[in-house]
Amino acid sequence: MSIRKGTIIKNLKEKLGLNYKQSVSIMDTILDILTSELAEGEDVMISGFGKFCIKDKPKRQGRNPATGKTIMLRPRKVVTFKYSKKLKAKVNER
Repeated sequence: MSIRKGTIIKNLKEKLGLNYKQSVSIMDTILDILTSELAEGEDVMISGFGKFCIKDKPKRQGRNPATGKTIMLRPRKVVTFKYSKKLKAKVNER
């Protein structure tokens, strides 16, 4: 099972006593901040949770699985996540 954005919004609403619009606004604002910072190449660290980082992937050789033809894949950026020690401990409590 995975948690969805709607579930987080519902939890914000219930735990903070907010209305639905306020909860959606908070969730969207947080995601906008994370997205814009990562798009600018900045790492985002949330203490006690983890760090989102941008990594450069160089161009590399790949293969089209349908035809088997070799192709060159262009360089790209990927988002990685490094969890904090606190998050690791909490996940491994059970």
